[in-house]
Amino acid sequence: MSSPRWSLRDVPTRPGVYLFRDASGQVLYVGKARDLRARLGTYQRPGADGRPNIASLGVDAAEVETIVTRTEGEALLLEDTLIKQHQPAHNLRLKDDKSFLMLRLDLAERFPRLKFVRAHKPDEQKGTGRSRFFGPFASSRAVRRTLADLHRLVPLRDCPDHELNGRSRPCIKYQLELCSAPCVDKIDEQDYGELVNKALGILSGDTGELEQDLEQRMQRASKEREYERAARWRDRLAALRRTIEGQGVRPRDRVSRDFIGFARSAGQTAVHRLSFREGRLAESRSHLFRSVLPDAEMLHQVLTALYGNKRRQVPKEIVLAVKPEEADLLSGIFGSPVRLLVPRAGDKRRTLDMAGENARSSLERHDATARREQEALDDLVRLLDLEQGAEVIDCFDVSNLQGSHVVASRVRFRRAHPDRAGYRRFKIRGVEGQDDFASMREAVLRSLKRGMQAGDLPDLIVIDGGPGQLEKALEARAEIGAFDVGVISLAKARGERRVKGRTRESSEERLFLPGANAPLELAKGSPARHLLERVRDEAHRFAITYHRKERGRIKSGLDSIPGVGEARRKLLLRTFGSLQGVRGASVEQLAALDGISARLARGIVDHLAGRG
Repeated sequence: MSSPRWSLRDVPTRPGVYLFRDASGQVLYVGKARDLRARLGTYQRPGADGRPNIASLGVDAAEVETIVTRTEGEALLLEDTLIKQHQPAHNLRLKDDKSFLMLRLDLAERFPRLKFVRAHKPDEQKGTGRSRFFGPFASSRAVRRTLADLHRLVPLRDCPDHELNGRSRPCIKYQLELCSAPCVDKIDEQDYGELVNKALGILSGDTGELEQDLEQRMQRASKEREYERAARWRDRLAALRRTIEGQGVRPRDRVSRDFIGFARSAGQTAVHRLSFREGRLAESRSHLFRSVLPDAEMLHQVLTALYGNKRRQVPKEIVLAVKPEEADLLSGIFGSPVRLLVPRAGDKRRTLDMAGENARSSLERHDATARREQEALDDLVRLLDLEQGAEVIDCFDVSNLQGSHVVASRVRFRRAHPDRAGYRRFKIRGVEGQDDFASMREAVLRSLKRGMQAGDLPDLIVIDGGPGQLEKALEARAEIGAFDVGVISLAKARGERRVKGRTRESSEERLFLPGANAPLELAKGSPARHLLERVRDEAHRFAITYHRKERGRIKSGLDSIPGVGEARRKLLLRTFGSLQGVRGASVEQLAALDGISARLARGIVDHLAGRG
């Protein structure tokens, strides 16, 4: 192994931060140390500490920069700041999880109901005032299943207040015994309060008495040969057990504790965290990243990324397979005493092994997905005769919003995987009226111009459309001179086919190639077709999100009309479909709507015509 190109001669023996840079000055890695010279010395002695991967990182670096701090705690904070600033390739940055889904029961309501909420701070999870929180749940599917099962046991209302106060007869959920119908006084406040207390008990884990009662009811009905009623009690008992099991494994104590397992393969690392709070599994989450760091140093960075800057509630105990490097330095990010445990046997070891198994499973899924994506990309390269090594695909979709306000989206796939840093949105400005062909030309032209200037051109452009859109995209490519970029378009051909004597609608994907006399029909099930469909569908989805954003701005055309508030604006758009539709409506058509007088209808027409 070669020797590093930097020297320890001027490195101080004080706490601080060090930055490895390559020959171009790009930061490769940021680290911290209580003794900078001692830490950097380990990079020059690979045999001394058994860290060949880190030693190779030190060799790759053209220079090392050190920043001295007064304390180790300052070094910790500075390291986090520099990693955010430079985003080095060899530092891991775990994306923050979405805030947890929870259930909230507001006891201050006359008839409390369970609501979905997201808790962003630890103190929110404890509840405030007369609200009670339950969870958190790892996914929306888990919390919805829990809530559905709970309503079979405790028929609380789930409708909003305006629905509760405005009904004259119960909804169908009352007939299905999923709601007690307080909206029409089928239950009084006292009896409803007993249901609320029962729900609190179930969600708190106090289910022994209810479980026994349901078991007895089921057995009694079965002995009396009322099998339909017995089946109903059986189903409720099963729902009760799922409700509790859905909140996770139940440890023997109520200590807040995180188990962090990991798995590694070919430079890819998966870390899985099982978080237990109040005796329940509160979260189960995997993180994937690339790292050449040894296990101990990698875990040190994982803990810094997970719990630094109060990103999440820090548990009392963290259970790991390996003691992290410089564990005592971590106290600066925890903010409170935390025990770091490395169990060899017992329940903690078994739970840690479960976290490790989840990490391995996550890594295997990732590897399998990567293989499928690479196979699809290779298939597409062969199909289109692209250069070997082609990996960046841009896809464009043009849409109009409510008959006007044309917008376009560009999504980027890198190695057959979405690269969201390459997503772009375009508000079409140089096209009069609704002209999808000209709009496509403008979007592709602007994208290629930026890519040419930044040296960031794709290998292939996919256009959502037919030969007309393809022709305009080719014109844009010719104007920029980006002839190395491949351009194709993808469109569905709809028709009918006979299946077992019946006529069914069918659609085939057609691929339009420059200069080809006829489109190419992609075989169903081919990896290339699946990849192109994924790319096209993602471009369409991204355009829709842009529509929603722009729709809020367009609504101001109605919001500025005196007498038109939120309810009337929704009524107008729902009735006439769009702002253009409202503009085309007559005074009589507007006045025929509930809540809109003839005078207001005249005011709407005049305002939209520019006379208001």
